[in-house]
Amino acid sequence: QLQLVESGGGLVQPGGSLRLSCAASGFTLDYYAIGWFRRAPGKEREGVSCIKSSDGSTWYADSVKGRFTISRDNAKNTVYLQMNSLKLEDTGLYYCAADPRGVGGPVREWYDYWGQGTQVTVSS
Repeated sequence: QLQLVESGGGLVQPGGSLRLSCAASGFTLDYYAIGWFRRAPGKEREGVSCIKSSDGSTWYADSVKGRFTISRDNAKNTVYLQMNSLKLEDTGLYYCAADPRGVGGPVREWYDYWGQGTQVTVSS
C-alpha cells in the first residue's frame, strides 16, 4: 500500500527552525516528484516547495525562498523540508504529496498521493 507519512512538526518561536520529513512506503520516491504544501488557518492549501525526480531540480514559493530547503535521501526513501527563520505566517498544517509523473510543481491537482500532514505552529 502506497503511503506518505510526515513528521517533524511542532511549536517553535519566530526565527526558529524545524525539519520536516516525508517518509514513503509501498513505493520508491526516486521516480516521483515530491511536493510540500501547507494550509494555514482560514486559507487554501498552497504549494511551498517541490523536488523533481529526474534531475532533482527544486521549486520554492516566493514566501519561503531563502529560508526553506527541500532535499531527498533516496536511500532512506525520504524527502525533507528544512525550515529556517520561521515566521508567524508559516503556521499551518504541512503535507507532502507525490506526483508519479515526476514533474511536480505548485498545483495540488498534479499530485496523486498525499500524507496526513504535520502541524507547524510558529508563536512567541
